[in-house]
Amino acid sequence: YAPWCAACQQIELAWESFAKESEHLGITVGKVDVTQEPGLSGRFFVTTLPTIYHANDGVFRRYRGSRTLEDLQVYVLERKWKAVEPVAGWRSPSSIMMHGMAGLFHLSGWFRQIHTYLTGTLGIHVWISYAIFFLATLLIGLFLGL
Repeated sequence: YAPWCAACQQIELAWESFAKESEHLGITVGKVDVTQEPGLSGRFFVTTLPTIYHANDGVFRRYRGSRTLEDLQVYVLERKWKAVEPVAGWRSPSSIMMHGMAGLFHLSGWFRQIHTYLTGTLGIHVWISYAIFFLATLLIGLFLGL
């Protein structure tokens, strides 16, 4: 979820109720703020919000059903998750490829912090910051090419 996401805000009450019922269901329920954990959103390849995953014994399934408390409970109690195809091995959050995606998300966050520092703290114009990134990319490419 993200704090600014309207759809996330809509299901917040149902999700909190589901989390309170989780002990009776024998499960653990959590939530992750993608603005605070970009690497994790990269590992799970989150492209829409909110995104719900069911994990059991290291096997991940994306939940695409209704987001009411009753439907979430039924999904777990009646083991409807067994009918959902698991996330493919190469897209699994524990795969090497998704570890790489997490790294890219961290890298993009780092670039954003540098840009914010240059423009906000140092007062450099946005286009000059872009030029610095362009030159850095060009120089790194030339260096690696050599």
